Amino acid sequence: MKKITILLLMASFSVIKAQGLLNKKETTFTRQDSLRGSITKERAWWDLKHYHLSIKVNPADSTISGSNTIRYQVLQENSVMQIDLQNPMAITNVTQDGKPLTYKREGNVYFITLTAPQKVGTTKEIVVFYGGKPKVAVNPPWDGGITWKKDKNGNPFIASSCQGLGASVWWPNKDHMYDEVDEGMKISVNVPGNLTDVSNGRLQSVQKEKDGTKTFHWAVKNPINNYGVNINIGDYVSFSEKYKGEKGDLDCTYYVLRDDLDKAKKQFQDVPKMLKAFEHWFGPYPFYEDSYKLVQAPYLGMEHQSSVTYGNKFLNGYLGRDLSGTGWGMKFDFIIIHESGHEWFANNITYKDIADMWIHESFTNYSESLFLEYYFGKEAGYTYVRGIRKNIENDKPIIGNYGVNNEGSGDMYYKGANMLHTLRQVLNNDEKWREILRGLNATFYHQTVTTQQIESYLSEKIGRDLTPVFNQYLRDTRIPTLEYFFKNNQLGYRWANSVANFNLPVKVYLNGTAQILEPNNEWKMLPLGTTEKPTLEVDNNYYVGSYNITE
Repeated sequence: MKKITILLLMASFSVIKAQGLLNKKETTFTRQDSLRGSITKERAWWDLKHYHLSIKVNPADSTISGSNTIRYQVLQENSVMQIDLQNPMAITNVTQDGKPLTYKREGNVYFITLTAPQKVGTTKEIVVFYGGKPKVAVNPPWDGGITWKKDKNGNPFIASSCQGLGASVWWPNKDHMYDEVDEGMKISVNVPGNLTDVSNGRLQSVQKEKDGTKTFHWAVKNPINNYGVNINIGDYVSFSEKYKGEKGDLDCTYYVLRDDLDKAKKQFQDVPKMLKAFEHWFGPYPFYEDSYKLVQAPYLGMEHQSSVTYGNKFLNGYLGRDLSGTGWGMKFDFIIIHESGHEWFANNITYKDIADMWIHESFTNYSESLFLEYYFGKEAGYTYVRGIRKNIENDKPIIGNYGVNNEGSGDMYYKGANMLHTLRQVLNNDEKWREILRGLNATFYHQTVTTQQIESYLSEKIGRDLTPVFNQYLRDTRIPTLEYFFKNNQLGYRWANSVANFNLPVKVYLNGTAQILEPNNEWKMLPLGTTEKPTLEVDNNYYVGSYNITE
């Protein structure tokens, strides 16, 4: 019987999927997909500078209404602007310089006709007024929209989550990831007087209104992507601490429902531990100016920038389960560690197109093992990342279709993490690997990026062309398999089940002795000397298979 060893621990089930549209099955795309997912000519001519989102959230009838003031710089002369707002929400009025503008709706897109001259280099503003009942999130955060719930005391408990589907599900904006605000954002949220809104950045003021409501004014200084903007509304209480980090004191504030304060004070001790580990591996927390907040939400959690949401029931693991099956996943609160890891990979370094969502999820999934390594040692982290292989499905490529708002496979989590773990083995220099991870966050600080940029950076720093390796793991579903045989005191070996020119070096134990092989798609021969019963074992930290064709 032929023997095949797959260093994978595969399973046919999925534990967690990326937030947004990963369960979307259609392979045909519509004009709406293109309008949402591409840089249209009605988007390309203007550069987003600043938002001021000012809204009233009414729990009594599940409505949101208000305005968004959009400041932009003119890059090319044009008179038609695309603003996105999804049904059943509707724009009611648009003005520029106090004058009303006409607009035409096409599905989830509004084409606004500007009347004032749009001269290249000038900075302009439009004010978009809107309202309605936003889509209800049925299964947040995977199903985007607004969650309208109540806490156990009967108080409204409301939150947004909209990656993939898009922020335009609840507020009007330029809903494409390539363009972030360069000059920050203001968020003003009016809520019933007995409730608190927590959004991004720092709280500037709380205004008591004559009707008994309150308006919370927040300000974000750094660039922020649209889906990272959030509202969290509830009967919150808070506590805070200062973390002494690489850039000085970082303000950390925690917002939880009143009855959960004691549990939170215990469970949220993972936050400073997370910050210490991730600043070590990735460099300084990217948003000192905007603080760090962890906010209880009526769903599992999400990486909203400087306002990370939490719903892991104050349990270690993923809702009390170890996704790795190794025991190490119970040493930390999954949502605190994972969603906060996104502050570096998603919020600091952001994909331009959602097809490249692996940039967010692969690095962040990998960050879980780095957290473990920092506190429990290298073997703990290695064991964990190998353990999560059981969740890999190899169903479709990790990279999705470009220009149509299409995510790739959920394997961007576990397979992506194991790809990075494999690259670490190729480099075989832990300190340099750490420098690469920190360098990524410094080189692409507050930028939107493409897969090509990340691939090129890693190839350059690791010191070899990794294009075939990325093609294998990101764009193919096959598991590269080291085929080998022993004959006439020689070892024959090659890569099979692989893309063209696949050239991953691999560490093996040949007769118990560690050795690096450099296989490609053609057979190579290695003299062995005299060995009665030669053996070969592939290092299990490589995400590959091995196949002895002579057995």
